[in-house]
Amino acid sequence: MRAFMGIAPDAGQLMTMLLKLVNPKNAIEIGVFTGYSLLLTALTIPDYGKITAIDKNRKAYEIGLPIIKKAGVEHKIDFTESPALPILDKLLENVDIQDIEFILFLSKFQALEIGSCASCCGLQPEKEGSFDFAFVDADKNNYWNYHKRLMKLVKIGGMVIYDNTLWGGSVALREEDVPEAKREWRQCAIEFNKLISADPRVEMSQVPLGDGITICRRVC
Repeated sequence: MRAFMGIAPDAGQLMTMLLKLVNPKNAIEIGVFTGYSLLLTALTIPDYGKITAIDKNRKAYEIGLPIIKKAGVEHKIDFTESPALPILDKLLENVDIQDIEFILFLSKFQALEIGSCASCCGLQPEKEGSFDFAFVDADKNNYWNYHKRLMKLVKIGGMVIYDNTLWGGSVALREEDVPEAKREWRQCAIEFNKLISADPRVEMSQVPLGDGITICRRVC
């Protein structure tokens, strides 16, 4: 496993302080890996709080699961093994997360799109704006896609944190000085930073801790 894929300890410490200030009851995490940031959130939210955790690799999540269990916070976590965009889209269609898991199960065995499975199941809606806090540490090429959806899912006044927005400091380097393996997601980070800095829906601050974290507060 690649340890650099998890949030850096100093960034995690800041995130914990922000969580205590925001005092969220309902959180969502996109990109769980071994669950360090997930554990920080679970330890901070109230005992009745819930985290919708999404990652396409359950094996990585299960590496950290014994620590989560030992901390006594597993009951706060609803983990779904899936790419994030289909889950976010279903949440925006106001479908309960347990129903989403059932839809994903059906779609594996039937020649149906996920959306058509939802329709045929007659699922009942919930409200948008139900999340107080979101943390994103996933595929950088989809950060803006995640952001557009989170601006509907996270309530006004809620907080969203994006990890790796400096991409090893490469965003400040000339492209020819960046290793080729880092160039694609470096460009994604640059484009995301430009877009989010101009987004009137958020107040934001980019903090040079760890690999760079961008903190957003939804204002409209």
